[in-house]
Amino acid sequence: MNKAVRGDWVQIHRIVLEAGQRAAGVPEDTARVPLELRAKGFLLDEEGVPGQEVRVRTVIGREVRGTLISINPSYPHDFGRPVPELLAVGPQLRKMLREADG
Repeated sequence: MNKAVRGDWVQIHRIVLEAGQRAAGVPEDTARVPLELRAKGFLLDEEGVPGQEVRVRTVIGREVRGTLISINPSYPHDFGRPVPELLAVGPQLRKMLREADG
């Protein structure tokens, strides 16, 4: 069984609003389906398996909770699987820039 550990890149899914909870002004075809969230981020829990509810931190720093659906997900536009060593570059660079500004 696949298992993710804290810090792994994962994808989650959550129903934000059920079909009956959608706003009155949305088109009828939209109102018939739930509003779904899919997000990728770094696992914050000690570990997680697909189907389990977990917490992730997205690349922009949001903490999001949902059902783990994929471990180390690829991007559908086919740039290939993420390179774990490169995932930390953005946050590290932002930290360095903040420190340089004093």
